[in-house]
Amino acid sequence: MNRLTALGLIACLMWLAACSETRFESPPGQNIALCDTHLAGLWLAVDSKPGELDGFEIDAECHTRILTRTEAGGPVQAIQVPVNFVHQRGKHYVVVADEALKGLVELPPIHGVNPVPKRNFFIVRYEVHGDRLRLFNVDDRGAAHAILDGTLEGTISSTLDELHVYVRGSREQILLALDTPGLFERKASSVLRRRDVTLEEAMREKLP
Repeated sequence: MNRLTALGLIACLMWLAACSETRFESPPGQNIALCDTHLAGLWLAVDSKPGELDGFEIDAECHTRILTRTEAGGPVQAIQVPVNFVHQRGKHYVVVADEALKGLVELPPIHGVNPVPKRNFFIVRYEVHGDRLRLFNVDDRGAAHAILDGTLEGTISSTLDELHVYVRGSREQILLALDTPGLFERKASSVLRRRDVTLEEAMREKLP
């Protein structure tokens, strides 16, 4: 299964359709924001090649548009995706419902869970330092180990080359789960840079 090629802010969601994934039963907590004004603007991956435009834009109305290609070799498209933000103990998270990714990637049902949940969530941690945005995926193996040792509740579906983790819990339980040691990768999964142009200008000029 191919990974997403661009989800900018959800650049880490580039990895969500991969053979290794972690999903959550509930969004974390009750204090979920629709926008983080610190992220307003256009962000492009620092390793983007000219014309690739991997990244995202958050406009003045807090709409998030993800830059992606719906088919290999096709034109770059800006697809609006509803995302949410959670701030907990000085750390920051992007929360995306699986249903919000329709049109960007085809997600299979939750593995090993019956009945299949109607809705679940992906969570990515992020840090902003000046014009750099660093995104940290869930460490799928770390999440699996936390379930095995009883720190978290959930299910694990594993084969030779696939790992699917499902973390169960209420909103408050998932909020507490974010503090689980080793839940997120220590190294940034993606790094983006804020650009001083509009999305339309970047697409026209094919900026790297």
